[in-house]
Amino acid sequence: MIRVKEIAFTGYPVTDMPRARAFYEGLLRLVPTTTFEHEGKSWIEYDVGPATLAITNMAQKWKPSPDGPSVALEVEDFTAAVAAMRTANVTFYVEPMDSSVCWLAVVADPDGNSIALHHRHAHQHG
Repeated sequence: MIRVKEIAFTGYPVTDMPRARAFYEGLLRLVPTTTFEHEGKSWIEYDVGPATLAITNMAQKWKPSPDGPSVALEVEDFTAAVAAMRTANVTFYVEPMDSSVCWLAVVADPDGNSIALHHRHAHQHG
């Protein structure tokens, strides 16, 4: 029987590592926790809470796409995060919206992969 304990990592393929790192580390302010480089290719991991987000240009058959899965990053200040994306001229696939349980927007990383910006509404007890 298979028993999944946790998600080990979510991986995103990228084509230009310096450009990708500028987005993930510069704009999103993620801090690399593991860096593996081999023959001019890289695998970079960012621990985000109990999860890990990885970017890589190592797998030739793994192509960036806006049509694939999307990681949702919980942000402290949704309005500020959206403003930072707009200032950086990031493409929005889904404009900021209120779903009644959260604020959500989906943006493109420099390779066109979907990244969701997410902020849960505070639970109100009545």
